[in-house]
Amino acid sequence: MSNTPARLGATPTELGATIAGALRRERERAGISLTELARRAGVAKSTLSQLEAGTGNPSVETLWALGVALGIPLSRLVEPPSPAVRVIRKGGGPRIEADHADFTGTLLAAGSPHARRDIYVIELEPGAGRYAEAHTPGTIEHLIVAAGRVRTGPGDAAVELGPGDYVAFAGDVPHQYEALQPGTWCLLVMEHPS
Repeated sequence: MSNTPARLGATPTELGATIAGALRRERERAGISLTELARRAGVAKSTLSQLEAGTGNPSVETLWALGVALGIPLSRLVEPPSPAVRVIRKGGGPRIEADHADFTGTLLAAGSPHARRDIYVIELEPGAGRYAEAHTPGTIEHLIVAAGRVRTGPGDAAVELGPGDYVAFAGDVPHQYEALQPGTWCLLVMEHPS
């Protein structure tokens, strides 16, 4: 699988610029150095430096680690400034791929500072599952399966779901997403404490 962050929607250059600006803004807001953020996220300082320069190509794992280290949802790192009316056509939006699974997340909408919820379309294919580390404390994930079958949830509480099924679970503990059929895709709503 390619690590190209944006095959459709935002170009890699546009997404890189959005991530660069957001990382600098959030790191400065937190009052921490580049070195300290790299240490907290378990990311090489050179990688973080490239991302802040807009030249890096981050995976979803790297962005989640940075979000957790900064105490913010991933969406704050990839969401471009919103116009008054925002339309995302099918296949559009910032797409971020996983390193070790056939998993792509597309941010549709980030929550406002007063209503912390982010909406994603996730696409999965059978093979290696996506194993996610814990997100910021208090995160709840809501998943609705649109097509295919998926196994998802925390640790030994993972459940199998089919089209139209819904599940909610704590996202602040390690959890998984595993496609059981080709062409699986789901709508994911993540709630974060404000």
